[in-house]
Amino acid sequence: MSTVQQIKVALLQTELHWERPEENLRMVEQKVEALPEDLDIVVLPEMFSSGFTMNATQIAEKNNGPTINRLKDISLEKELAICGSFVAKEAGKFFNRFFWIHNGELEACYDKRHLFRMAEENDIYSAGREDIRITFKGWNIMPRVCYDLRFPVWSRSKDVDLQIYVANWPAPRVAAWDKLLLARAIENQCYIIGVNRVGEDGNEVPYCGHSIVIDPKGEPLTEKRNEQVGWIFSTLDLASLNEFRKKFPVGLDADQFKILP
Repeated sequence: MSTVQQIKVALLQTELHWERPEENLRMVEQKVEALPEDLDIVVLPEMFSSGFTMNATQIAEKNNGPTINRLKDISLEKELAICGSFVAKEAGKFFNRFFWIHNGELEACYDKRHLFRMAEENDIYSAGREDIRITFKGWNIMPRVCYDLRFPVWSRSKDVDLQIYVANWPAPRVAAWDKLLLARAIENQCYIIGVNRVGEDGNEVPYCGHSIVIDPKGEPLTEKRNEQVGWIFSTLDLASLNEFRKKFPVGLDADQFKILP
């Protein structure tokens, strides 16, 4: 596939129905149905179908379960890519799994590497070990999930055009969310998408959104720094990204390292 210089993205900042996948799927279907026709990527929050739950035994699904299959239908009907994370089960283990669905197919999965021990996520879920890249219309995309944002070495790259962070990031720590997303854009000279939910979950944890799209210079393009439910739209330009890197090639002076398993 030839490279597309501009891609149009839509970020869904929304409340989630606690541990009710069917209601969340219906909500997403309704919201996506009203979107314009010329979009390339739709980004949903972390654990969009349940909220940030540790009740994996009741919520988890396989990759061929109803949640992914319904999203495949949305992707095919609207002719776009759709991503987020859900509670997955595989080989007797549970994963906080980032999915990438395009043209009605599940093209890639990334399992969250850094599990949030303060909520005992590490006791319920298994950490991912594979660092994947998604190739989409000539763009090189890095998927990440919530707590991964706090670990810059894991997201350090000289050849990624776009990093996508999907999250359930609580309101009391939203200042860190804001600052770390900007840092990832600046240090990697790439576009950043950060999608966070709003409302309160079943554990009475509050969320305040602050979903955002950031350019490679660390400047916000579009954002919702409030608890408002709705879409955020932005257009990303690959030519301007490459031109900026050419004029200011900090990546050439980056340290070389290897991440151990």
